Amino acid sequence: MESPAPRALAPGTVALPIDEVLRIANEYERGSRLADAQRLLNHILGGAPHQGDALHLAGVVAFRLGDIDTALDLMVRSLRHGIDTPLYLRNICEVYRALGRLDEALATAQRAIALAPADPLCLHNQAVIHYHRLELQAALDCAGRALRIDPSLPGAHFIRAEALLLRGEWAEGWQEYEWRFRIPGAAPLMPPTAKPQWDGRPLIDGTLLLIADQGFGDVIQFARYIPWVAERCSHVAIAANAEVASLLRQIAPGARQFLRWQDAPDYAAFCPLSGLPRLAGTRIDNVPAPVPYLRADPARVARWADRLERLVPRGFHRIGLIWAGRPTHNNDRNRSALLADFRPLGNVAGIALLALQKGPKTEQAGAWYGRAPMINIGAEIADYDDTMAILDNLDLLVSVDTSVAHLAGAMGHPVWIMLPRAPDWRWLLDRSNTPWYPSARLFRQPNARRWDDVVQAIGEELNASLHQDAIGTRCDRKISAHARHE
Repeated sequence: MESPAPRALAPGTVALPIDEVLRIANEYERGSRLADAQRLLNHILGGAPHQGDALHLAGVVAFRLGDIDTALDLMVRSLRHGIDTPLYLRNICEVYRALGRLDEALATAQRAIALAPADPLCLHNQAVIHYHRLELQAALDCAGRALRIDPSLPGAHFIRAEALLLRGEWAEGWQEYEWRFRIPGAAPLMPPTAKPQWDGRPLIDGTLLLIADQGFGDVIQFARYIPWVAERCSHVAIAANAEVASLLRQIAPGARQFLRWQDAPDYAAFCPLSGLPRLAGTRIDNVPAPVPYLRADPARVARWADRLERLVPRGFHRIGLIWAGRPTHNNDRNRSALLADFRPLGNVAGIALLALQKGPKTEQAGAWYGRAPMINIGAEIADYDDTMAILDNLDLLVSVDTSVAHLAGAMGHPVWIMLPRAPDWRWLLDRSNTPWYPSARLFRQPNARRWDDVVQAIGEELNASLHQDAIGTRCDRKISAHARHE
């Protein structure tokens, strides 16, 4: 979402000071002083309700505040009052995409290109819409046209990366993926440095600094490469959040970890964890999968075993459930569900559902009803070490695309992952398994933002598995999971 640069107003349409007020509102929005921007824009619109620039900027502010419907109403009104620029159309396109109205998003993107056919940002914008419609060749074509106009446009390179990786064309996809840190507004990987990014060649004398970048799920997924790094680098340090420190310590017990950049040791080169698959030459048929590469602490497993023995009715299969990811994730509207979407699972006999959900969506567990009881333990989970111990006491985890799904996969535990219609690139297309986690099974949306078919399929599979005793006991399952990989 891009905020417009302030521009002069047509003479005689509003009082003279309004253009200055609009300029200040722009500065407030760009500086994330959204309440102040909204106050000034309300002041303008109170006296000039049809002022197109103010309507559109008010829509941008509403979008950033999470009021998507209001954002669309304000932006559409701005078009009716003569503000019809490629920038404004690109912004409206993003609002349609956020609402899942992809036909209207595509039509708006095409309208922007008709106004500015040589604008690479309009072409990039249309490429994004094609990606979310799973029209991957069209996405690549639009991104390619944008890059012929501006070869250094980061967003066009990145949407190419996502489309190529999702199609399984990883050789070129990893190369394009390197543009992710150049996208305007992207969080910087690290403080400015003159040190080089590691090229994968042995580093004998100096320290290699690995950066646990991106989300926690990415860190769990790409941490599998740290032993590969250790074979090539004598000394490794890792910049990571405290939440994943214990997980990384399992994989790299000899690596120095730090939380603050001022505590970083001297290093010879750096590399993000998400850059390691490219350096390792990863393809679909050679993903390193030494699963399990994460294990629960036995003492915690015992404590949670005792706790769950008292909470879960005896004789019930224990099914963990996570229905929503982190709300601030840029794709959360597509990947997260509501607990109410899982109602069909409440009719499955012989299971108890354990809500492992964390965060504000936890409260939805209070409204659960169904034949299958639900035990809400989210508030008792302190960290990933607790989560691993709980997973060791479950028969199966059912989850949307979250870090805990990655955690279960890295532990070799059975996990059924629910994916949106246009999934994240790592899950590839049209397959129910994944080379990243042998114990995972993928359930994909046939229709965008519709979870009913997915949950129905999961319920049927659960019934079939219980009837065939395919889930097995927790003890049998753990033994077989370890036997597969030892």
